[in-house]
Amino acid sequence: MPPHTPAPTPRPVLVVDFGAQYAQLIARRVREANVYSEIVPHSFSVEQMLAKDPVAIILSGGPSSVYAQGAPFVDPALFDAGVPVLGICYGFQAMAKALGGTVAQTGAREYGGTEVEVCSAGVLLADTPEHQTTWMSHGDSVHEAPSGFEVLATSSGSPVAAFEDGDRRLYGVQWHPEVKHSAHGQTVLEHFLYEGAGLAPDWTASNVVADQVAAIRAQVGDARVICGLSGGVDSSVAAALVQKAVGDQLTCVFVDHGLLRAGEAEQVERDFVAATGVRLMVVDARERFLEALAGHSDPETKRKIIGREFIRVFEDAARDVVADAGAHGDEVKFLVQGTLYPDVVESGGGEGAANIKSHHNVGGLPDDLQFSLVEPLRTLFKDEVRAVGLELGVPEEIVWRQPFPGPGLGIRIVGDVTAERLEVLRAADAIAREELSKAGLDREIWQCPVVLLADVRSVGVQGDGRTYGHPIVLRPVSSEDAMTADWTRLPYDVLSVISTRITNEVSEVNRVVLDVTSKPPGTIEWE
Repeated sequence: MPPHTPAPTPRPVLVVDFGAQYAQLIARRVREANVYSEIVPHSFSVEQMLAKDPVAIILSGGPSSVYAQGAPFVDPALFDAGVPVLGICYGFQAMAKALGGTVAQTGAREYGGTEVEVCSAGVLLADTPEHQTTWMSHGDSVHEAPSGFEVLATSSGSPVAAFEDGDRRLYGVQWHPEVKHSAHGQTVLEHFLYEGAGLAPDWTASNVVADQVAAIRAQVGDARVICGLSGGVDSSVAAALVQKAVGDQLTCVFVDHGLLRAGEAEQVERDFVAATGVRLMVVDARERFLEALAGHSDPETKRKIIGREFIRVFEDAARDVVADAGAHGDEVKFLVQGTLYPDVVESGGGEGAANIKSHHNVGGLPDDLQFSLVEPLRTLFKDEVRAVGLELGVPEEIVWRQPFPGPGLGIRIVGDVTAERLEVLRAADAIAREELSKAGLDREIWQCPVVLLADVRSVGVQGDGRTYGHPIVLRPVSSEDAMTADWTRLPYDVLSVISTRITNEVSEVNRVVLDVTSKPPGTIEWE
């Protein structure tokens, strides 16, 4: 393979997105069955889908009626391509209509938990109960299955709730097997994948590592690579993959902007380097960031200052790496980014830019400093990134680190950012994280921002004396993708210990409060 040409990804199961809120969830469930999947928009033509050489295709649900003007449709040619297809909800109805079945409104909508009766197990419903709870969300229903299809299940509002044509390897269900509320949903998906499509469950973390190492070596060749290492799971796992592939051709740049949590800088410098052997350049920019932030309390202003200073510091470090490489006759051609698959999907599924622009998640680089991107995680979801990190030997403390914003503690201080306030927040945050970990809860929640209300003071009593201290806010949330979130119901005894320790050990704090707002309407971070 010629240099700089990425190795191909596995042949995918394509999830065709008809606008459902569950398209990403379907792709995740397929991957949980150890089969590789990708999402494509319903606007893809049959030719575009087949150009991806799919091993199977899943048609997702969607909000439209198949009879509405302008509603998405399925080209019947798709079903003559010889590729196994599973239709779900809207995709099920669109399949039925395209193949000559009858879809109509019954006047009896089905939303939420719905019991279906299995009348013929077939491939999809083999070894599942005759009566089972599923999760429905539809107004239209399939009244008659297309010619050649066997009806597998019915419900009170769906005369045809599931069907299949085993000879043509075409299958469909009215319900959402991808959601946990469908009691046997994952079994249905796996029956389609393993039996209907004849796929093997061989897409695993070890195979991902092997494939990506080969891809990185093919892309990079003997060139030098630079990576902006934040200490978070995404950049750490991306760096570890590249390090495994090309060794000391990689230089990681870690910018300590002074806005990190307690022990994070030391952990990156000590544990990550020890585990991976990566070449690390550490830039101490703490004073620079504090000076730039002095006197600024507006959250957007703080974000812009932190982003601007990061760009400048990283730019200087990158130039040093380039100069050092040039002195040895090498050329730095590539920049590693920890882009994940949801980032790709949410940006329209684009193929990615060839050169760094200011909007990239490393903070951006100037246009005259050009690198090609190495994005070894761009086909992975967050949970898959963690599995790959463990496979690579990245320390568990980094792999399981909760999401942490790029601006760091700078946006968890409501008010001006000072060295003193950072130390107060670091101490309170360290206590909260320690106690959550002791209670075995640090992996049960998505993240727990700890916020210092620096511009707020309240009266308290400590040591028989009056105090006028700052409140600390605990913001524990549960989420799958951070798009929506709910506050986590932490045990009262854990909250009590956290509150007592913070008010006893952090003298500037005399009150600890709990944020019980979901997202929406609140965001996860306060600023």
